[in-house]
Amino acid sequence: MKVTIIRLALTHLWNTEYCVFVNRIVEIVSKYQPESLQLKKSFERLTAFMPQIAEIKAQEQSNIISQQLSAMNAERRTLIKSVFKQVKTFSKLSIAGTAEHVAVLKRFLDKHGSDIGTTNYADNTKRFDNLLNDYHTNAEIMAAASVLQLVLLFNHLTTLNAQFESLYMQRIAEDSMVETVDARAIRKEVDKVLIAFFDAFEVFSMEYDQLNYQTPANEINEFISHTKAQLKARTTRSKKRRNTQTEESTTEE
Repeated sequence: MKVTIIRLALTHLWNTEYCVFVNRIVEIVSKYQPESLQLKKSFERLTAFMPQIAEIKAQEQSNIISQQLSAMNAERRTLIKSVFKQVKTFSKLSIAGTAEHVAVLKRFLDKHGSDIGTTNYADNTKRFDNLLNDYHTNAEIMAAASVLQLVLLFNHLTTLNAQFESLYMQRIAEDSMVETVDARAIRKEVDKVLIAFFDAFEVFSMEYDQLNYQTPANEINEFISHTKAQLKARTTRSKKRRNTQTEESTTEE
């Protein structure tokens, strides 16, 4: 009895999703002993690419960390700019008891420079470390920050800087082990092998009618259907966002 494997537009998958997809197909097929289904050779051609799939996954993980670092670095800059702005605002006010605290924080910020957070990751982290060390070890500065309502900003900057430093060291360690690969070229080759495997699966299900191809096909199709549904939902969300942005732009005009 012929079975049919649902097809999916593989190019619509992001690299991380692609790795999950191929790995899951391999996991499912492995459970049903492909050699007993006369699929040993075509399956081995697919599994031969698993090391390259792992390389894509590792590279994408490094890319994700890079994106996180970029966002965290931007947030550090936003926080310190907010501190500068708050001190400047209080310097223009006549609130009793704040002038001396403004002077303390001005000296403190001048020492570390208004350009803090604008250079490379390593330099930014070192300068923020120095600034935060001065802040946490100087009672006068901490008292001034409390009066000018900056404690929350400094506390968050402290936490964020520690998280950034940890993640940055993780990326350095991982980058030293991750080899840059051409994900597009690898995917193109895997696509051919994967499609050929699905084709073989369908053909052999007709040739070897006595073997049970239906059960593994059902599990494969269930997974592919779920993946297609996720892709469709993502497309729908993307369209809604574009429509919303268009409507807001029209309203502004």
